[in-house]
Amino acid sequence: MGDKGFSALRPIFCFASFIVALHFVNGDLSYSIPEEMKRQSVVGNIAKDLGLDLRTLSSRNARVDSEGTRKRYCDMNLSTGDLVTSERMDRESLCGKKPSCVVKVDLVLENPLELHRVSLHVQDVNDNSPKFKKHLIEMEIGESAGKGYRFSIEEAHDADIGQNAVQRYSLQKNENFILAVDSNKVELVLENTLDREKQQEINLLLTALDGGSPQRSGTVVIHVTVLDANDNAPVFSQAVYKASLPENSPPDTIVINVSATDADEGVNGDVTYELGHVSDDDVNTFSIDSKTGEIRVTGAVDFEDISTFEMSVEAKDSLGLSSYAKVIIDVTDMNDNAPVIYLKSLTNPIPEDVSPGAEVGIINVQDRDSENNGQVRCSIQQNVPFKLVPSIKNYYSLVTTGQLDRELVSDYNITITATDEGSPPLSSSKTVQLSVADINDNPPVFEEQSYSAHVTENNKPGSTLCSVTARDPDWRQNGTVIYSLLPGEVNGAPVSSYLSVNGDTGVMHAVRTFDYEQFRSFKVHVMARDNGSPPLSSNVTVSVFISDVNDNSPQILYPAPEGKSFMTELVPKAAHGGSLVSKVIAVDADSGQNAWLSYHIVKSTDPGLFTIGLHSGEIRTQRDISESDSMKQNLVVSVKDNGQPSLSATCSMYLLISDNLAEVPELKDISYDEKNSKLTSYLIIALVSVSTFFLTFIIIILGVRFCRRRKPRLLFDGAVAIPSAYLPPNYADVDGTGTLRSAYNYDAYLTTGSRTSDFKFVSSSNDNTLPADQTLRKSPSDFAEVFGDCDSSPEQSEKTYSFTDDKV
Repeated sequence: MGDKGFSALRPIFCFASFIVALHFVNGDLSYSIPEEMKRQSVVGNIAKDLGLDLRTLSSRNARVDSEGTRKRYCDMNLSTGDLVTSERMDRESLCGKKPSCVVKVDLVLENPLELHRVSLHVQDVNDNSPKFKKHLIEMEIGESAGKGYRFSIEEAHDADIGQNAVQRYSLQKNENFILAVDSNKVELVLENTLDREKQQEINLLLTALDGGSPQRSGTVVIHVTVLDANDNAPVFSQAVYKASLPENSPPDTIVINVSATDADEGVNGDVTYELGHVSDDDVNTFSIDSKTGEIRVTGAVDFEDISTFEMSVEAKDSLGLSSYAKVIIDVTDMNDNAPVIYLKSLTNPIPEDVSPGAEVGIINVQDRDSENNGQVRCSIQQNVPFKLVPSIKNYYSLVTTGQLDRELVSDYNITITATDEGSPPLSSSKTVQLSVADINDNPPVFEEQSYSAHVTENNKPGSTLCSVTARDPDWRQNGTVIYSLLPGEVNGAPVSSYLSVNGDTGVMHAVRTFDYEQFRSFKVHVMARDNGSPPLSSNVTVSVFISDVNDNSPQILYPAPEGKSFMTELVPKAAHGGSLVSKVIAVDADSGQNAWLSYHIVKSTDPGLFTIGLHSGEIRTQRDISESDSMKQNLVVSVKDNGQPSLSATCSMYLLISDNLAEVPELKDISYDEKNSKLTSYLIIALVSVSTFFLTFIIIILGVRFCRRRKPRLLFDGAVAIPSAYLPPNYADVDGTGTLRSAYNYDAYLTTGSRTSDFKFVSSSNDNTLPADQTLRKSPSDFAEVFGDCDSSPEQSEKTYSFTDDKV
């Protein structure tokens, strides 16, 4: 019957739950709802009542937080804005006997942070029937008990309150007893004396009824045994006992001592105590000493769970007469709960370009203690660019206080500390880990302002020259560096045809073989670019220096190489020691010590007759010419450079010791090969056969010779002067010792009957060394003038030329 009646009343309470009770000044809401509502029952449209836009509820992360409870009793339907129940709410479990039962929840919205307090007034529903502690009450009453004698009966307990609690009692009709009920007790009143001889046992049915609709009831059977004695029941010293107990009191702590007396003597006056109707939790929390009446703590006492205990204590004598008293125990709060920090929302990671003052998280701090013990102060550790800004109630916003830089600090461990105002204060901490997201705000930076690479000529293609390194402090693709060559030209060719760079490592390689004699250095530009969006880059200059290798042998310019022309020098028989006879001229395309040339006579017809300047190449007589010296002198000269290993070249120099051309055979077709003696013999025979023809010619030549100064002469069968076209193309800019540099003056003599030209040295500016800025020069026009037509007149017999400058 009770369940059906409750179902009939449920629509009435549900209708009341949809009505907003009132709006507080601060915009908070209050709803009245019945207990025991089903899950997902609608409490009210909270969005409509607060004027919130349904479209923004989801984006603002609207949610309902319950305060001070372990269960989440309500939730919010983001699509409709309805506040719905998520847990069954039992008013008796939540508030016990309190006349008002209020569950408070918070509606939290973000961006911006907004907090609304919602109070749910849980109305009692008659869902509990009155209950007696025992199903059977045993009583022993002496037949001597007089009319009007009262016997106390333990009250029925109903967990409901108000009208739904016990309102009245009904006793089954009988001949001996009536029921007397007042605000504090229920008593059986003896209306007619008992007669044990007539009726030794009496069974009475006592019914307790509440005032709910539908009405609920509970019954107990009172079994009365009629005795002959004990006509006084125990009497408590107080009807109500009150005590204060600090929470967390240890077991066996004495709470209060109740006391009752019995006017009877002996066995009839012995009083025992026991707890009356208590809840299951109270049974495990307290106990009473049956002899002394001391109530002690036996379990855990937590103010946050139960702040007040109510129980009844029964005092009973040995024959079953009893009385009852009420005990009220108030639990006092102790600061035994540290604040709890809840991280409601957090933006993680945070872009490093976020502006100061930006909100990155919401913190909620709760303390289950009451009054000062529940007042909380929240702080943050120092030396971090964040702070806590108090918002609404116990909510804080975590905001930035400065500019973030991931390259300096990429992660933050922020310790938030909450401390209450209890004595002693309790505190707790929570560490929030925040990462800083990278922004491509740093270009790659080379480790050096410029790079130099040194490579030896004749290197192999693909050989490593150097490595460039750029660092980018950004992260991942923003910090990934790619290297490349900037477009450009080296000696008119693209730079990529000379060098390459590894895009990942920055190692530079030679694409081709370098030749020091072509160019000695060049510069390229390397770009380092990251993979950010947009990408950032920087450039660096790489200078490549090519070092010389001794890869060019000396090249002899004079005398001409074998096979091109035949050259013979005339040495006067009267030449004294130290006289300049001739000069070997050689150059080397290398530079530095690789081009330092030295001259050596490696073979000669008469080893002690001639010597050569070590660095000048000048051939001089070591002693005076004697009659015993052979007329034909053959010198083999070796020219070596100073490289490692040294390279060399050789040439042959042919000298004729003679003062008279008549003594000299025809040299026109003489071979340079000193072993070609057979051909020489043929020529001598031919010269002898025509000696008569040449006699007049020799006399004329001797006459001219005696008329002029005595000078060494050269007989050339071809060009003795060295035109610029004869020299190698790269010798124009060659540096170093050993190249063609000495300045010489020559007198040119033209014969009258042949094409042979007669040259003689006039002077030498240096005997053993070559000046650094001069080499042999002879223009083509001068060369043609000297060695033009062999039939020209004697009037053209003498002309002096000067060969200078370092370019041939």
